[in-house]
Amino acid sequence: MNTLITPKATDSLETWLSYLEQAHSKPIDMGLARIKSVAKALDLLTPAPYVITVAGTNGKGSTCRLLEVALLKAGFSVGVYSSPHLIRYNERVRINGELLEDTEHVKSFAKINENKTASLTYFEFSTLSALELFKQNKVDIAILEVGLGGRLDATNIIAPNLAIITSIDIDHVSFLGDNREEIGREKAGIFRENIPVIIGEPDCPNSIKEIAKSLNCHAFYRGKEWDIEIRHNLLQWHSNEQSFIDLPMPLIPMPNAGTAIAALLQLPFKISEEIIRFALENAQMIGRFQQLTDKDFAKFSQKRPLAKVIIDVGHNPHAARYLADRLTEFKQPNQKIYAVFSALEDKDLSGIVEPLNAIIDEWYCAGLDCWRGQSSEMVFEKLVKVLPNSTACYYQTVPEASLTLFEKATSQDIVLVFGSFHTVADFMLWLEK
Repeated sequence: MNTLITPKATDSLETWLSYLEQAHSKPIDMGLARIKSVAKALDLLTPAPYVITVAGTNGKGSTCRLLEVALLKAGFSVGVYSSPHLIRYNERVRINGELLEDTEHVKSFAKINENKTASLTYFEFSTLSALELFKQNKVDIAILEVGLGGRLDATNIIAPNLAIITSIDIDHVSFLGDNREEIGREKAGIFRENIPVIIGEPDCPNSIKEIAKSLNCHAFYRGKEWDIEIRHNLLQWHSNEQSFIDLPMPLIPMPNAGTAIAALLQLPFKISEEIIRFALENAQMIGRFQQLTDKDFAKFSQKRPLAKVIIDVGHNPHAARYLADRLTEFKQPNQKIYAVFSALEDKDLSGIVEPLNAIIDEWYCAGLDCWRGQSSEMVFEKLVKVLPNSTACYYQTVPEASLTLFEKATSQDIVLVFGSFHTVADFMLWLEK
């Protein structure tokens, strides 16, 4: 049996991350007692004067991003914690819009490891590290993206000043429940007494409403207190108190932009319309219906693919339905869409692929070599069982499937790489290397 060696403060970030992956008995260990005891010992339970916590099935990352861009433009110092990362761990923490050097993360890890009073999972460790980095950098506002659920997520050791729920759909069934009421109850666990809460889900479960009412939260529901729509290819946002007419179309999904605007207007300081317009025009996310350009292929050793290439990290039915709508709008007559696809073994594969069946012409299934990953054969077998009339094949890795399509697809076609953060990460790392 190998003994796990504790890294030193002089070791590399890669060494530390390898250690964190093995340091706890389970990858996911729901509950707040252990991490809260460590956070208390390190005085991390108030990482910033103002804290915003963002939960939801989808849309958390892009909602956080628009908030971040707007608040930075307004002159505040802002820290953002989000997960998972796409390429590098450093993506999980942003201070004033910038990623930190490896050494900053290592110093933070070493301090937590030296003072911890309990065994921690990878996510718990990274959450504490983000809080430590926010505190070190004296940010005015901390934005916390919930990792899983809400009530028992590591981020919920922090009492927010404002809470957001972006959307509710079925995902992580083994941890959160198999219906929207149970999932809503878990996500509403981030609420605290008397705080404002923003609900971006138009079909809000009653469980969320009940918890908001029981805690006397000042709730702002989409479709009731506020709403958003597109008119003449411009964004219209309105609430009972305020309206913004003919806003620029956002670079992130419209519902998430609307939710972020609702949150900005409930802050205890004024955010101008000018700042909101700036954020809509500048806030964007990597891997969310991202169309790659020649710049993205600059390091690619093979010939630049002729086809348009789109990457998307959508990995559940809600995200797949949104992706299908975007592709339907985007696809031209006589244009073919080839998909490089993979999903983690615990995901609802049928719920992901069925919404896209009518628009994807050929499926190229690939394997993922990671925790909860599955082989290309397994992905293929599940897909053809759900879509028996589809044209599908499989390749062992995402790069193998992608290279095949780069050689096959014409300039009129679209190559879509999607299904998981890991799918897109494997693809982007391949391009980079």
